[in-house]
Amino acid sequence: MPEKPEVITVSRNLKEPLLGKEIQSVSVYWDNIIAYPSVLEFQEKIRNQTILDITTRGKFLVFHLSKDVLLIHLRMEGKFLFRKEKEKREKHEHVVFHMNHDISFRYCDVRKFGKMYLFSKEEAYSRKPLSELGLEFDSESLTKNYLYNKIHKRTIPIKTVLLDQSVIAGIGNIYANEILFFSHIHPSRKASKISLKECEDIIKNTKNVLLKAIDLGGTTIRSFTSREGVHGNFQNELAVHGKDGKLCSCGEVIKKITVGGRGTYYCPMCQRK
Repeated sequence: MPEKPEVITVSRNLKEPLLGKEIQSVSVYWDNIIAYPSVLEFQEKIRNQTILDITTRGKFLVFHLSKDVLLIHLRMEGKFLFRKEKEKREKHEHVVFHMNHDISFRYCDVRKFGKMYLFSKEEAYSRKPLSELGLEFDSESLTKNYLYNKIHKRTIPIKTVLLDQSVIAGIGNIYANEILFFSHIHPSRKASKISLKECEDIIKNTKNVLLKAIDLGGTTIRSFTSREGVHGNFQNELAVHGKDGKLCSCGEVIKKITVGGRGTYYCPMCQRK
């Protein structure tokens, strides 16, 4: 699933071909992708709106339109394709935005897990799903005290807390593994046992890891690409994720366990429990 760096990369790659373009109509071939409002209302409201900007909030793409705000969550395998209007629609192209200038902007999703929401500008950030999100990784309000106050009474593993989007928005499995490795914290340690100093380390490494990943265009793993033909390079920089059985830089063998149902990679030497 794309995490914050990948979503930012997607937004950047879509700006050049889409900003200033008009959505003339939308064809929906898998209704469940439209989470709000109804499909018919979605199609009617979005018609003839211009894309003014594309930003992010957590793992959501935020399309700022002339009247409304379009939110898109790519989930596991969602991606975008650009085609000419007359080109044949392929099997997994479930939502097609018919743009001006003969542009067919298509949402492709093999597993059909992606979601789209269309809200007015007044309500987009004040209602679910965006209203449930925690701070962004680069927010000035993301301090060691903020994190400590969020976690010091929670007995679940610290990795599970990092995946909680109501605490820090945008962190997923890959980057949680990397952040905890650089913070020298075992992923299964109870959040309530994390000290204020360790909270500071987590925040520092959250910023460092995500900024580096953004600079490198995100992590291309399995089927994810930010846009057709555009691939990230951060997978070449991963320290522990996906490296079970390989040697850590300290010489210890990296191990894989399950924490909160998620595959978790750590170094037994660098991240002693």
